[in-house]
Amino acid sequence: MKGNAFMENNLNEETRVALIGIMLENTNNTEQMNEILHEYGKFIIGRMGLPYRERNLFIVSVVLDAPASTISALSGKLGMIEGITTKVIYCS
Repeated sequence: MKGNAFMENNLNEETRVALIGIMLENTNNTEQMNEILHEYGKFIIGRMGLPYRERNLFIVSVVLDAPASTISALSGKLGMIEGITTKVIYCS
């Protein structure tokens, strides 16, 4: 599994609950997005996807409980995929 060593190093860090909002404008990259989310599966509490067909846009919400560095890494990896924009909201 890719990124496994990074995630193992962060298991002792304090975790935070966060929501990653994902806007997917290019459905050709859905598989790549899902592969990355699968890598971080042990941190994911749940996810929900909403198609907005009128605008050819797919909106995905991912809620996770993870170290801040892991949340940032996941958001960054997703944001590097063409046609994907991400934003993270942290619970205080």
